[in-house]
Amino acid sequence: MAMEVTQVLLNAQAIDASVRKQAEDSLRQFQEQNLSSFLLSLSGELANEEKPVDSRKLAGLILKNALDAKEQHRKFELVQRWLALDGNAKAQIKTCLLSTLSSPVADARSTASQVIAKIAGIELPHKQWPELIGSLLLNVNQPSTHVKQATLETLGYLCEEVSPDVIDQDQVNKILTAVVQGMNSAEGNNDVRLAATRSLYNALGFAQANFSNDMERDYIMRVVCEATLSPEVKIRQAAFECLVSIASAYYDKLARYIQDIFGITAKAVREDEEPVALQAIEFWSSICDEEIDILEEYGDDFTGDSDIPCFYFIKQALPALVPMLLETLLKQEEDQDQDEGAWNIAMAGGTCLGLVARTVGDDIVPLVMPFIEENITKSDWRQREAATYAFGSILEGPAPEKLMPIVNVALTFMLTALTQDPNNHVKDTTAWTLGRIFEFLHGSNVDTPIINQANCQQIITVLLQSMKDVPNVAEKACGALYFLAQGFEDVGVSSPLTPYFQEIVQTLLSVTHREDAGESRLRTAAYETLNEVVRCATDEMASMVLQLVPVIMMELHNTLEGQKLSSDEREKQGELQGLLCGCLQVLIQKLGSAEPTKYMFMQYADNMMGLFLRVFACRNATVHEEAMLAIGALAYATGPDFAKYMTEFYKYIEMGLQNFEEYQVCAVTVGVVGDVCRALEDKILPYCDGIMTQLLKNLSSDQLHRSVKPPIFSCFGDIALAIGESFEKYLMYAMPMLQRAAELSAHTAGADDEMTEYTNSLRNGILEAYSGIFQGFKSSPKTQLLIPYAPHILQFLDSIYMGKDMDEVVMKTAIGVLGDLADTLGSNAGSLIQQSVSSKDFLSECLSSDDHLIKESAEWAKLAISRAISI
Repeated sequence: MAMEVTQVLLNAQAIDASVRKQAEDSLRQFQEQNLSSFLLSLSGELANEEKPVDSRKLAGLILKNALDAKEQHRKFELVQRWLALDGNAKAQIKTCLLSTLSSPVADARSTASQVIAKIAGIELPHKQWPELIGSLLLNVNQPSTHVKQATLETLGYLCEEVSPDVIDQDQVNKILTAVVQGMNSAEGNNDVRLAATRSLYNALGFAQANFSNDMERDYIMRVVCEATLSPEVKIRQAAFECLVSIASAYYDKLARYIQDIFGITAKAVREDEEPVALQAIEFWSSICDEEIDILEEYGDDFTGDSDIPCFYFIKQALPALVPMLLETLLKQEEDQDQDEGAWNIAMAGGTCLGLVARTVGDDIVPLVMPFIEENITKSDWRQREAATYAFGSILEGPAPEKLMPIVNVALTFMLTALTQDPNNHVKDTTAWTLGRIFEFLHGSNVDTPIINQANCQQIITVLLQSMKDVPNVAEKACGALYFLAQGFEDVGVSSPLTPYFQEIVQTLLSVTHREDAGESRLRTAAYETLNEVVRCATDEMASMVLQLVPVIMMELHNTLEGQKLSSDEREKQGELQGLLCGCLQVLIQKLGSAEPTKYMFMQYADNMMGLFLRVFACRNATVHEEAMLAIGALAYATGPDFAKYMTEFYKYIEMGLQNFEEYQVCAVTVGVVGDVCRALEDKILPYCDGIMTQLLKNLSSDQLHRSVKPPIFSCFGDIALAIGESFEKYLMYAMPMLQRAAELSAHTAGADDEMTEYTNSLRNGILEAYSGIFQGFKSSPKTQLLIPYAPHILQFLDSIYMGKDMDEVVMKTAIGVLGDLADTLGSNAGSLIQQSVSSKDFLSECLSSDDHLIKESAEWAKLAISRAISI
């Protein structure tokens, strides 16, 4: 086989499908029969200069895919498989790969770089391949430019694959030295400079210590800033990407460079090619992000102990930064509104201007108003659109009272422009700006309303008329109406929208039937707006909302009638079914929650459930998710009566719980099981064996996405609450699982933000399970079954309290569990709680919390504990 591997690799890229399939089968067979010689022959192919470029590239790609995968469980399997491979074979593969770095063929070098980094990502954390970094550093000093280039590229990929704590500081220093030297203007070869600059981007996360040293930081910053002036556009772009990354990773170290960086970025934004200019704008957007975060966290009261002070870079740069950004708004592209993924200098400038407004608030208004006033009525569409975009961008940040006088004047002007401006770009941006006005300056939180009886009719007439415009303008008009409706959510009994409700609904439904509703997300936007209008409807609109139910049901029914569709049409139809199920969910929640409409609404429940069950026959994950959510809402609305649907529905619950591939469907199904438990209470009992068996299976599986596990634990709590002491037979399975997960989630030292967030959601799920189990057994003669588990639960509460990294949600659930434990176990818990290390401190911390929900839970827990102790 090794002899023929070249031909098989070429055949695997053949145009003829049968030749291709045969080759793919041969490769799969070879891999299954003898993995180490398969990987060896691939690395040999990649390293062999006499072989064709195409077979070498594919050999490298297959090698890379044999080491890594997107799905966590698959990646874990591949890592274990590589670690178990014969040592000699691994050594030979690595030798082949390192020798390929000196190949004259660029594609072969680049592929080898990526594979070396993947192996390093597996081996370095296991203290294997310790000589790798040393040999790469030797390569960097070789005279051959392509060896240098490939090695720098490898170092960059390696930094992407490996976490900073795996490489010791001495080696980090050497890598950074090699990379920064490669970037230096003294380096004559552009390919080497580019590879070095891109590598620095990946290596910045390793440079903590170096950025804390003034001399080393000055050197790195000087080299990066010099690279932004390189004659080669790709190097300039890569250097600005480094600056963007530095802005967020090392914000607190930038003060002494910010003046120079402003000069460099301003020149790039005004004069350089678009890819470079975009990164130069992105630098200031990143600075805004940092300052917004700091100001939100600490407010203006910086005390000496806040982690990072705010340097107010944006405030200081305002007089020069705002004019630079306003200039970019005039660089629009002709067709940017039609292209969903469009991104250009004007869009980047407007986005940055919006972030600046959020960073500095009121100070931006006087700097932008002259530009708006000067351009808004000009004959050139670019000037009118830029002025409108500037106005829309600064509506979030400044205080409403600062903006109100301007908005009141602008509103009438905008409504006229939306119907009468000859240019689509201007209309698109005008509708977007109206949406921003309604989002930020209209609603119960604003003192002086901008919408009154006088202008409400004009606003609605204009928005509904614009929904007949071209798709991109109509989509923005839907968005504006969405925020208009949302602002009237808390108006009480009478809403200014009531007289127009019928007309609004008719118009939105006719938008969903437009031939071109598939463009610019128009159909989705129309349904989202319809849902919001329904959600925010007041009681006086209830009868009109009710009339909408059979209309939407009919639409869903029509999509289920058996016509033969192409796969493209099927996908579009799936999207429509998802939107209709989502709309029905909102209608169920609206009508099923209020007594007057609930009775009328229930006449539709059987037919609606029938439609949802038919939707499950369509193979489309998004639709399944939406139908599940709608059924969850229906269960909540129908209560115990939902039992009549369970025989039919149960098989779809099982299907959903077994759907590991489309794990969002699995997660939603777990949530719906909770809804059904709350609706049916002990009537869920006949189905519990099947559900619990599947949930326990899901928890033991490595193949299920980790995000589904916390809701499964919460679901244990829902089941226990519903069936009470009948949960007894599941205790011996559920409790050890909860215990193991609790131990895992207690130890989180050194976790990154994403991991901490996941750990907190896991803790919350575990605590919700405990809470449901204790409440379910309360006042049952079987409560003594829970006593053996109490010490461990108290220990878990101690460990998360001591860890000091729980969020508010966990805090509230945790103090609730302490109360549940005392409440259910009474005197049996009293002495245990008194012995617990931190219960007392935890309780007093929660009692003095600013969060009233935590405080409320704590007061209840205090009462339960004092009762338990006094018994």
